[in-house]
Amino acid sequence: MLLTEIPFFFIVFGLIEWMASKRKFLYYMIANLLISVIYFAVLMYYKYYGVIATYHALEQADKVTKVGESTYSLLDPYYLFIFVDIVVFMFFMFRPKYIAIWKERGMNRRMNRTALFGIISVSLAVCVFNVWPNHASMNENKKAESMGILNYEVYTIFADTRETEEIIDNKEITQPSINKTKGITEPVSPKYWAAAQGKNLIVVQMESFQNFLLNLSIDGQEVTPNLNKLLKSEHYFNNFYTNAGQGTTSDAEFVVNTSLYVPHHEVATSSNYMDKALPSLPKLMKANGYNTATFHTNSVEFWNRKTLYKVLDFDKYYDQAFYGDDDHIAFGASDEVLYAKTVPELVKMDAKDDPFYAMVISMSAHHPYKMPELKNKMTLPKRYEGTLVGNYILAQNYADYAMGQFLDQLKSSGLWDDSVIVFYGDHQGVSLYSLDGNEKSLMEEMVGHEYGYTDMFNVPFIVHAPGVGEPAVYSQTGGQIDIMPTVANLLGISMKDQLHFGEDLMNQQTNMLPVRHFLPTGSFINDTSMYLTGVDYDDGDNFNLIDGSETEGGSTKEQFDAVQRLLNMSNSYIQQLPDLPSTDDAK
Repeated sequence: MLLTEIPFFFIVFGLIEWMASKRKFLYYMIANLLISVIYFAVLMYYKYYGVIATYHALEQADKVTKVGESTYSLLDPYYLFIFVDIVVFMFFMFRPKYIAIWKERGMNRRMNRTALFGIISVSLAVCVFNVWPNHASMNENKKAESMGILNYEVYTIFADTRETEEIIDNKEITQPSINKTKGITEPVSPKYWAAAQGKNLIVVQMESFQNFLLNLSIDGQEVTPNLNKLLKSEHYFNNFYTNAGQGTTSDAEFVVNTSLYVPHHEVATSSNYMDKALPSLPKLMKANGYNTATFHTNSVEFWNRKTLYKVLDFDKYYDQAFYGDDDHIAFGASDEVLYAKTVPELVKMDAKDDPFYAMVISMSAHHPYKMPELKNKMTLPKRYEGTLVGNYILAQNYADYAMGQFLDQLKSSGLWDDSVIVFYGDHQGVSLYSLDGNEKSLMEEMVGHEYGYTDMFNVPFIVHAPGVGEPAVYSQTGGQIDIMPTVANLLGISMKDQLHFGEDLMNQQTNMLPVRHFLPTGSFINDTSMYLTGVDYDDGDNFNLIDGSETEGGSTKEQFDAVQRLLNMSNSYIQQLPDLPSTDDAK
C-alpha cells in the first residue's frame, strides 16, 4: 500500500514547491500534519468500526469529546509513531538557526518548473491509474487498499458528488413488492394474532449486549443469571442480528421504531431522514389508543435524540434532566437508577385508562466497559484481568444484576402480567477489530470456536407475552427491523397501511438482513450464512451462522441483488415522504 501513497505525496509537496516562495517550511509542516492526522483517524476508526473512515465520519467528530474514554481506550501507543516526523519538524521550527541554514542551502529556491510540472503530472497519472481500475469495487476496505488511503479519501469526496442512487418511484414501493423482494408471503390468519391485545408494550434496549453472553458461565459463575432464568419462560430468538449502522445505539432506536433501514453513509439521527414525516411505532401505537414515552439516562441532545423523538412522535421523553447524575456510570446515572426511577413512571402511565408504549434504553455497559469496582458482582479468572473482554464481561454481569432488579420491580408493580415486554441487544459489544491475540483466545474459549463476524453481530431478542403460547426457542433469522411487525401482531394492531421492511418473526421462516457500515457495502445475512462483499458478488465470502466458519455457497446473486433493492426501496420511500411540519418538541 505504501507504494500507492508515494505519488500522492509527490503531488502535495510538488504543489508546495510550485506555489510557495515564502514560509515553505511551515507549509510542509502543515501538509505533513494533515496527512498524519488522516492516517491516525483511519487507524482509530478502523479499530472499532472495521471500515476505512471517510469525510462522512468527520461529521460526527463532535461526538469524540463526549465519548472520550471510549475513544482513548482504542489507542495503541505505537499509533503515535505516525507523528514522529511532526516532532522532528517542530524541533527545527523552534530552532531558527537550522531554518536559516536550510535557507542558505536553497530551501527557498524554486525548483525547475519544467521538472516540477513533470513530477506532478506523472504522479497524478499514477494516482488516476491506482484509482480508476478499482473504483467499481463494492468492498470499501479492498478499494482503499488498492487505491491507497489518501487516494481513496479524495476519491470518496468526488465520487459522492457524482454518484447518486436511483430513486424508485413510490408507486413501485408497496408492501406486496417489499414482501416479494424478500421472498415472503404474509399469512391470511397469522399465528398469535391479537393474543396480547390491549396489553402495554415495554421495549428494553440493552447496551452492547451480544447473544453469546446468555447461558455463559466462567469458572462456574453465570454471567447473566437473571436473563438466563428469563429465557426458560419466554419466547427467545437466538439467531437475531443488529441492524444498526454508524450511529449504533441511536440507529437501533431508529430501526426498531420505524422498520426502515438506516442511511448508507450517515447516522440516522444526523441525516435528512430527520426532516421527513416518518411512519413510526409511536405513531402506530397512538393511533390505536396508546400513550408513549421513552427513557434514557443520557442527555437527549446526544446523537440528536431530541430531534429523533420529535420525528418518531413520542409523547414524552425522560433523559438526564429527570434521572440526574447519581451513581454515575459511562455517560449518566446507572442502570439501577434508570430502572428504579422508570418503574414508578410506568405505574403512573398504567393508571390511566389507555395502555402505553414505553421504550427503556440501558447504558451502563457501554464501551470501554470501565465499571466502578463496587459494581463488580463476579470475580474473573486472572487471565481476564485488564482485558477488554474481561471488562466487557464484568459490565454485562452488572447490567444483568440491574436487569434482575428491574424484572422484580415490574412483577411487584403488576406491570409484568399486563404488558408485552421485549428485550434485545442494540449492537455489538466486542469488536472483532479491537482484539489482541490474548483477547481473541478468550473469546474463542467462551463461544466455542474462533470469534468471527457472525458472533459479533448476533444479539438476543426475548419476548415476554403473558398467555401467548408455550416458552420456545426460535432459530429463524431475524433482526431489529422485525421487532415492530412482530409485536404489532401480538397486540392485534394492523400494519396493512404502514409500510415496513421487517417481518413478523412468529409467522415467517425466511429472511434477508442487509448489514450497514460495519461490513462492506452489499453484505447481508440470510437463513444460513452471512455474506461479505468482495470486489463484486463473485469475489465475496460466506460465513456459516452456526459457527462462523467460512463456507462455500450459502448465498446467491439473486439474494445479493434483492438486498440492494430493499435498501434502495427504503431510502427512496423515505426521500419521497413529505417534509416534517414544524411542531413543538416532545416534552
